[in-house]
Amino acid sequence: MKIDSYAHLVPPKIKDFMFEKEFPMVRTLRSMPTLYDLEARFRIMDKYSDLVQVITFPGASVEDLIGPEEAVGLAKRINDEMAELVHKYPDRFVAGVAVLPMSDIDAALKEIDRAIDELKLRGILLRIPINRKPVDRAEFMPLYEKMCQCNLPIWFHPQRSPEVPDYPDESESKYRIWHIWGLVWETTLSMTRLVFSGVMEKYPKLKIITHHCGAMVPYFSERIASQYNRNEMREKRITDVRLTEPPLDYFRRFYNDTAIIGNTPALMCGYHFFGAEHLLFGTDMPFDIQLGDYSIRKTIQAIEHMDISDAEKKMIFEDNARQLMRLPI
Repeated sequence: MKIDSYAHLVPPKIKDFMFEKEFPMVRTLRSMPTLYDLEARFRIMDKYSDLVQVITFPGASVEDLIGPEEAVGLAKRINDEMAELVHKYPDRFVAGVAVLPMSDIDAALKEIDRAIDELKLRGILLRIPINRKPVDRAEFMPLYEKMCQCNLPIWFHPQRSPEVPDYPDESESKYRIWHIWGLVWETTLSMTRLVFSGVMEKYPKLKIITHHCGAMVPYFSERIASQYNRNEMREKRITDVRLTEPPLDYFRRFYNDTAIIGNTPALMCGYHFFGAEHLLFGTDMPFDIQLGDYSIRKTIQAIEHMDISDAEKKMIFEDNARQLMRLPI
């Protein structure tokens, strides 16, 4: 079986509400029928034997869509729909991921209990930065503690706006830099904040799935090691937190999808840094030039061409997802 651990879906009953909103990412989503048209989606999935998906909500946080005052109700509505789809199509969707009203941490913690205990969703999705705040803010610590208790993962999804310029004297980000490079930067930034703030030290059981195969971390691992020598960090005042392990060991705790639209050498870089145990087959469906078909095909091919054992390929395609999300065998 191939478990796509990072596939995006807008529940059909949410579509009309979501697509009436006016901001950049939603305008893109409207042009992608395989996000919400299940028959169109299934036609693509049928091209690939034994393909199932873990479905995640795309495009925006609930606060972006409706504001903080009504975020709790919208989060519950989305989670109900995700759970209903998993229940209705178990041969297509092996799990769903919950969204949370992150403007109200107490409400978010309650929704975790409901989404996991009652709806049987298999983790939570956080869009980073979290409502424009860094992931290591003290207010988010109860959420990390809760997810350790649940023994289920957090999906990180980076976000950035084209309306934020790349240079101070410009009015917008050009050439899709905000998307191609901005998302990778946001993931790398959040991973680094969690490591050096001591969150990964404090919560060793925390399980986070990054998008795009760990972003910049595996490629620049030696740069990280040289710049963040554990014995020199206090002297240089990089962090006041006492880390008991070398910094790279904390980065290696992250789990990471394969959603880089193919590229076997890049996956091998991720493999050499994180190990097969921390890679999960993920395609980012349907965000490609063929509404999902291209990314599924290229990602499967890239994993199959990796110079690793068949047992390790099976771990990436299936076993890691089953273990991490505690899916039925």
